[in-house]
Amino acid sequence: MPKQYPAPAPFSDKPYVEILMALVESSQIACIGYDDARKTLSVQFCRGPGHIYHYPAVERETFDAFMAAESKGSFFREHIKPLAFDKFPAPVGDGLHAADPA
Repeated sequence: MPKQYPAPAPFSDKPYVEILMALVESSQIACIGYDDARKTLSVQFCRGPGHIYHYPAVERETFDAFMAAESKGSFFREHIKPLAFDKFPAPVGDGLHAADPA
């Protein structure tokens, strides 16, 4: 019997506020960013169309731990995935919404 997957989350009706993100080494997470003023974590995944996910009410310490995690995918599953989020369409262009760390 084929596996059943939940329907994709709808896009947020909130206005999109750009958050600069950094490319990370992960097979699951393409880039991560953080807005200190709004306490919002931003994540873009490697797979899929490149939508941007904003996780509000995330403390800076959580972002720092996420960036320092040896496995970004494991950290995401354990600490971020259960949180509420706003989903925004993928940016137009190369598909990644990140600054090159170089």
